[in-house]
Amino acid sequence: MAYKCEICGKGPKVGHNVSHANNRTKRRWKPNLRRVRAVQEGTVRYVRVCTRCLRSGYVTKPA
Repeated sequence: MAYKCEICGKGPKVGHNVSHANNRTKRRWKPNLRRVRAVQEGTVRYVRVCTRCLRSGYVTKPA
């Protein structure tokens, strides 16, 4: 399974670590994903969503 939010599609971003000597090495920023129970199409299932989607109310949790 890819490291992506199932709601918004947010995935890892790439860039560089930059030292004081300006040496650059590759690095990745991963989204803050959580595995939560959510209601989708009338059924309850586990989804991997980013915390931005959770906070914004894009995920409906079961009662």
